[in-house]
Amino acid sequence: MSREEEYKEMFYAEAFEHQEELNTLFTALEKKPEDKIVIDTIFRVTHTLKGNAMGLGFVQIAELGHVMEDIFSEVKSGNIELTKDLFTNLFKACDKMGDLIDALKTGKRVSYKGIRTKLNVYLKTVKGDTVDINSEGTPPIDSQEALTYNSDEAVRPKNVSAKTEETETRTEIKEDEEDLVDIEPENVPESKIAFSDQVQVPVKKLDSLLNLVGELIIEKDTLTAKSIEKGSRGGEYSRLHRITSDLQYGVMDVRLVQIGFMFNKFHRIIRDVASIENKKVNLKLEGTENEIDRNILKIMSDSLVHLVRNSVSHGIELPEERVAKGKPEEGVITLSAFNEKDTVIIKVNDDGNGINHETILAKAIEKGMVSTAFAAQMSKDDILMLIFEPGFSNAEKITEVSGRGVGMDVVKRATESIGGKIYVSTEIGKGTTVSLSLPSSMAVKGALLFEMANQEFAIPLSYTEAVISLKKKDIHKINRGLMAKYLNKTISIVFINDLFKLDRIHQISENGHLHESFNKIKDKEHKMDVLIVSYNDKYIGFVVDKLLQQKEIVEKTLSSPLDNVELFSGATILGNGNVCMVLDISSILRKLFKENINA
Repeated sequence: MSREEEYKEMFYAEAFEHQEELNTLFTALEKKPEDKIVIDTIFRVTHTLKGNAMGLGFVQIAELGHVMEDIFSEVKSGNIELTKDLFTNLFKACDKMGDLIDALKTGKRVSYKGIRTKLNVYLKTVKGDTVDINSEGTPPIDSQEALTYNSDEAVRPKNVSAKTEETETRTEIKEDEEDLVDIEPENVPESKIAFSDQVQVPVKKLDSLLNLVGELIIEKDTLTAKSIEKGSRGGEYSRLHRITSDLQYGVMDVRLVQIGFMFNKFHRIIRDVASIENKKVNLKLEGTENEIDRNILKIMSDSLVHLVRNSVSHGIELPEERVAKGKPEEGVITLSAFNEKDTVIIKVNDDGNGINHETILAKAIEKGMVSTAFAAQMSKDDILMLIFEPGFSNAEKITEVSGRGVGMDVVKRATESIGGKIYVSTEIGKGTTVSLSLPSSMAVKGALLFEMANQEFAIPLSYTEAVISLKKKDIHKINRGLMAKYLNKTISIVFINDLFKLDRIHQISENGHLHESFNKIKDKEHKMDVLIVSYNDKYIGFVVDKLLQQKEIVEKTLSSPLDNVELFSGATILGNGNVCMVLDISSILRKLFKENINA
């Protein structure tokens, strides 16, 4: 299905619901015409219906929705009385709207100008203006002028006679004779019940369904494991494997939404911030057709608002400053998205002033966030990542940054909470790009299993860079930790067993804790399995007892009081029935690097 067809399908489902809602609202309002809440709701629904139709080029629906919206604008203002005659025509208009929406599927020609004209009559009685007839003999959509028509219940302008009204109305009807049947009061439309081809399902039901699929996958793994224990290769369950896999990805696919539906909301956000800041900013969207899990988009929505607002407020310069630099006075914010395997990359780019990393570092040292000794070893990328540290920004202003760190720690935590990564690139005078690397789905994740003290554990693949083997002589003691060489870089080495022995993760910073397992190994040639994991372009090697396998797991969140254990983000059940804890890599590495920075 093409992008245009998908938009059309979604509009059809939404418009269908709006038309059904209008039928219900008109019925309720006829019984209680003074109900302002219902009147406001009708105005909102017709406005939304008209706007969506105009945006997708469905002119006929937009035209009819436009006049219905105008009617209720005047009803809200008290300029039009809700008479029996008006309700009759509103119900006819609602039926016509249903026919026009249905025609999107059937392609059938629907005449609607007669009923549109009759509604315009009521607007004409308010305005008392003459009618501008276009080449089709119908009033233009952007005018509230209308031909009047002879009705005892409609209020006529004082300068228009009943005879003139009738003559003009008949002129309009002749231009579209198919509308004649719909205009005659004695012709009652046949009642029918219609159904949309799309069904809206609450997200919690999809979550529940996906949870059941996860349980099914666990049971499948259990059957396979038992079969292998009995000497079989597990091939008899190949069909079950295929069905559960198809079911799993089928449910996951239902949860996917196009990123464009969120991106489009930023037009208004940028407009509001730019207006406050007296700046001129244009929004450019790229890759809007890419899809991502709705739950991930929901978690990241506030973070993206932070990034976009900061890009406008602290990235884009004032128009006069841009002109002085030889730039167009209108700045550009670009929101882009693209897929890389099971990952969605979202970038927020501005063509503004850029960030001076030296100013960032000076501020971090001043605030005691980084020691002078450690600052001398930091790269430009390391320094830029400091804007995501809690407490980096305060009431003081940094010339090049000007508070860009506001809310950035929230962005980082949200990104890492779902196994994502965040990066910053900048060039003074050219602009800044913040990149978010997010999993396309939260439901099922790839994991690398390992064994420690005869118990299985898992590390999400999104953090795993490589698996290597190191000898004891390759690892060296430094201060409170260990280090080794990896790809010509110096990286920290941590024995997972030492972490498990801590009463609290904060004890990482205490002398000797991270040396215990290393000191017990006497043979310098002793080989160890090491998992290299990455965190904001930094690497750490975790030493484990034994590497197992790579597999997809369904992670379950931990309930109280286990949710307070900082080492683990959740758990899964393996095919052998064992509970497998999933390491919270972002929490562990954040604490490790924080201690190193302040050392």
